Amino acid sequence: MQIIEHSIIGTRAAVVRLRRPGSQLQFVLFPMLHVASPQFYAAVTERLRQCDVLVVEGVSGRSVLGWAVTLTYRVMPANKRSGLVVDSIPYRSLGIEVINPDVTTAEFAQDWRTMPLRHRLLMWCAIPFVVVAQFFGGRKALLSPKVEVNDLPGPQDEEYADDEFTEQIERTLGGTRDERLLAALSELIRTRAAEPIDVAIVYGAGHVPAILRGLSDRHGYRPRTGEWLTVLEA
Repeated sequence: MQIIEHSIIGTRAAVVRLRRPGSQLQFVLFPMLHVASPQFYAAVTERLRQCDVLVVEGVSGRSVLGWAVTLTYRVMPANKRSGLVVDSIPYRSLGIEVINPDVTTAEFAQDWRTMPLRHRLLMWCAIPFVVVAQFFGGRKALLSPKVEVNDLPGPQDEEYADDEFTEQIERTLGGTRDERLLAALSELIRTRAAEPIDVAIVYGAGHVPAILRGLSDRHGYRPRTGEWLTVLEA
């Protein structure tokens, strides 16, 4: 299943509704990008207002590491010609219950330190080049096939499957964070499955394959309906 799609008309994200027999609780999965058009975030906000609970991504706290990593995308809207903005949805001001099961900066740093030193040094060396590339080519990158995300590995994923560096990065950025999220979703199912509520999962598109697998394997939730939202028009 396509989660983020690229085509001649632009880039789109699939908002997916998941259900399972015997449960009144439904999940609405919003694959997010850190930067997009203002219209995309407005469309997401409109749909979030129709939900009963929001489960949102967001590492809590501040650190030099977090600042450096987020700079790689925060720099994109600094190029005013890009037409992009950073996600600024006021989740806690929507009048809806918000759950944030993400890690703290200290916990993220702990996972970071499990990476081999050579990989951490490589990341620090790469960040300035990534920042410059994103400033000048962020919009183009967001409109390229490389932005696509699927629930199953694609050719590019298979190409890097045995790459130790890529594996370490994915484990650091996903790993613990995905497990924390799935634990929170499991608790909601355990305590509120009898309630007819819509639970929005608002997480980065890169986390979505793990979310889909986890909800399917652990709880029998399956995608039932979907809707495309335009992230950025070509």
